[in-house]
Amino acid sequence: MAHIPDGVLSAPVLVTGAAVSVGLLALALRRLDDRHIPQAAVLSAAFFVSSLVTVPVGPSSVHLLLNGLMGLILGVTVVPALAVALLLQALMFGYGGVTVLGVNLMNLALPALLCAFLLRPWLARVPPRRGWLPGAAAGALGVLGTGALVAGSLALSGEAFVPAAGIIAISMVPLAVVEALISAVIVGFLLRVEPGLLRPEHM
Repeated sequence: MAHIPDGVLSAPVLVTGAAVSVGLLALALRRLDDRHIPQAAVLSAAFFVSSLVTVPVGPSSVHLLLNGLMGLILGVTVVPALAVALLLQALMFGYGGVTVLGVNLMNLALPALLCAFLLRPWLARVPPRRGWLPGAAAGALGVLGTGALVAGSLALSGEAFVPAAGIIAISMVPLAVVEALISAVIVGFLLRVEPGLLRPEHM
């Protein structure tokens, strides 16, 4: 459950999430390269569609996030790509909400950016046959980071949400394994057919 709905979070958490997301968007848009817009659009659409398919896990449910993989490929451009997808999901399907858009974007974008800055340099150094390792790390780190931030957002909004925060954090673990495998396969494929998409200078 990466999409927190309206009416759940406290005002300080909402304000903090909105401020962080506005800052990230401003930075990303200043560094946006028009050549990367097609990549961002394709990955934003992939995130949009994958989030619509949920799988029950205990009392909660999960869906693919792909934010770690997106960060690995897009760098800072991942922020507007996620923002557009989250806004459309909130308006068209009621996933998350408008008032929590900033928090939801922050919870997905920060781990994605962490993957970009930590793992793209590693990807540039490893032999192509081992490029799946940073891909797997990106998939797992993106999910686990988002799970931690979602759980933290809920826990900081009131003691009543602490049990739900724990359940969400635990439910992200199997998803992290799945995303690690998917991201490893995709990165390995891209390194064979279009390695330029994964160059660190495209941050």
